[in-house]
Amino acid sequence: MREALILITGIAFFLFGMMKLSAEVQKLFTVRIRDYIKYAVKRPVYGLFLGIASTVFFQSSSATSVLIIGMVNAGLITFYHSLGVILGADIGTTLTVQLVVWKFTDLSPLFIITGAVLWFIGKEKSKSVGELIFYFGLIFFGLSLASYATAPLKDHPAIIRFFQEAKNPLIGIGIGALFAGLVHASAIPISILVILAQYNIVTIENALPIVFGANVGTTVTALMAGMVTSISGKRSAVSHLIFKCVGLLIAMAILPVFIDILNVLTVNVSQQIALGHLFFNVIIVVFFMFVLKPYVRFMEKVIPGKEDILPLWPEFLDERYLVNPEEALNCTKKEIGREMVLAEKIFSESILLREDYQEWRRRNIGYIEPVVDNLRMEITNYLCLVSRCRLSPEQSRKLFVFTAMVDDVERIGDHAVRLAEVSRGKHLTQVEFTGTAVDELGKIENLVAENLHDAVSLFDRWDDEKIKNVTLREGNIDVKVKEARENHLARYYNGICHADAGPYFVEMLLHLERISDLCQNVAEYVEELKDDELVKSPPTCHSRAGGNP
Repeated sequence: MREALILITGIAFFLFGMMKLSAEVQKLFTVRIRDYIKYAVKRPVYGLFLGIASTVFFQSSSATSVLIIGMVNAGLITFYHSLGVILGADIGTTLTVQLVVWKFTDLSPLFIITGAVLWFIGKEKSKSVGELIFYFGLIFFGLSLASYATAPLKDHPAIIRFFQEAKNPLIGIGIGALFAGLVHASAIPISILVILAQYNIVTIENALPIVFGANVGTTVTALMAGMVTSISGKRSAVSHLIFKCVGLLIAMAILPVFIDILNVLTVNVSQQIALGHLFFNVIIVVFFMFVLKPYVRFMEKVIPGKEDILPLWPEFLDERYLVNPEEALNCTKKEIGREMVLAEKIFSESILLREDYQEWRRRNIGYIEPVVDNLRMEITNYLCLVSRCRLSPEQSRKLFVFTAMVDDVERIGDHAVRLAEVSRGKHLTQVEFTGTAVDELGKIENLVAENLHDAVSLFDRWDDEKIKNVTLREGNIDVKVKEARENHLARYYNGICHADAGPYFVEMLLHLERISDLCQNVAEYVEELKDDELVKSPPTCHSRAGGNP
């Protein structure tokens, strides 16, 4: 009983450390989302190495797979290019098991102590590093506890017979798949097998089917994430399962040869298990890396639908146009229009969260927002280059208008992201709005959405009627927001509205009002340029080749 409690505690430490480490590392990838993707979108082999590196940092192939499926769902990476990362993630996860073989778990207290010291007494940057080190050590400390808990098993003849006597491989596959599926990590059951092998409790013949099953079971996390995403996200999630199942069929078909190769390489059973885990995933990579394009066509037929890909980098900003400032400004306006479309997409996703909160949708917003921020930086830098050219008074005016406009578009995205965060807080605290409050918010959201839509359309064609409509709606929104605040206060005093709902309701109104204000700013900027040829005719610059991932 005591050993069972220690084993469960060790698994809990492992899972907690893995989840926290994954969450912290994911923040870094979110901030550097462009750098994370730019290699993966070139060639699948780059995605393969990126998946390996990501999983080494995450210490979880499931975390990497969920992240990449979210990015596919957000339209930041194609289904085709996601496959290389997923294949690489499965190889990266084998490092954890190898570290257990090398008894890296003995060093876990050192990592925990070092991480804790940096976390609690270090400066801001050192605190973040210390936190990562602490969680990394906690993962292996959990496995160390599992090792301690399983040590007494070597003295139980019944346990030894169970693991060493020849069993039906299908039973081993089922045990591995079930265990990995329950804990959402293949590293735990396989690491426990390594620990058992170190005590001479398990044989390679009985361990390998469990290893194969654990690899299949770990796809549960990605499948759960993929089932509530777009067509491309579903394809990526299902592909993860197909990869593992095909690998399972191949490995089981050559199981005797597989075992003979491992016996030749080493007589150490724990090392054989780690190598078997590695070779299993290498087989999958070798089989699929050379047939990815036909496989993609196959999946497009199995799960039909069209991908909606968001270009990650500027499509129209090209330094070749700097020789003609008018053309360069022309292209800048078109790029700001793209930024505005992305901001509108974030807003559209955000308002859906208020009544039907879905975590995957909020994550998608988190993936798109850095792209908007990056576009703002790229456009600003491009405008700095344009400013060095000899500009006419009209061109100088456009330059300053675009500089102000690009900032306001980014702020629209920022306020939309805050709306999503408010909806998340409302969901977590289980706060409910009254029917009247929901109706008031819905009407304001619709008006803001119309203002955003009209503001976006102004980048394609100047329309005096739409500019006037944006201004009229903005005044109407201000009135409705003020009335909604007053009505909420009245409901609160009459005991109709719960006090906890107030902060969420008022903050939503604030962000909706600010988005509408910024839409009016954009409309006024366009109106300021209405006498210029730039807003009367479409831009002549062309999208650069390779802009889409």
